[in-house]
Amino acid sequence: MDKDFFKDDKAYWQITDEVKGIYMSDGSMASLIDFERVLDEVDIYAFANWEDGELVKGPDIGRYKVACTFMWPEKRMPDPRGAKRLLPFDCDVSFLKTVLQVPARVQSYDDFKPGTKKPKMIDQTVWLVEITMPKDLMSDIRTGSVELEGQDIDLEDLDAAYEQDLDQQETQDIETQEERDEAREG
Repeated sequence: MDKDFFKDDKAYWQITDEVKGIYMSDGSMASLIDFERVLDEVDIYAFANWEDGELVKGPDIGRYKVACTFMWPEKRMPDPRGAKRLLPFDCDVSFLKTVLQVPARVQSYDDFKPGTKKPKMIDQTVWLVEITMPKDLMSDIRTGSVELEGQDIDLEDLDAAYEQDLDQQETQDIETQEERDEAREG
């Protein structure tokens, strides 16, 4: 991760442009949804502060991996034990403590830059966490496949088979009941 992630006071505004770009791109949004689904499946949100992160960069979609960078205030650092949940799945996680310049809360004219109507910028310490995840992991969790005894089994097919069997059983039960009713009447 780049140590100069927030190089100047324009970085704060670039974050909003980044998020706007995600909403404007269906591919980025789909990748981000798959990315988040993996985080949810490994129960990363069970650890302190992980649900409070803000996306500041990404998804950066490569040939085999997807990377996203999230930000937290200094005092709300995400629990590193949550990041360890991703390591067995060939994910890379890096933490960086850095400074972001944000607009000061305007309470008087002294809070503006001299000669402008723009607020002064103040330093705020934040934590950045970059997560790089294999695309095949995102795909496996999206499609709902699971490896069982060396075979890939599609969970949708398994669910469909159960539903079909249950429907057949229900139909057989109804037919059996109709036969009993006819025997009583006849």
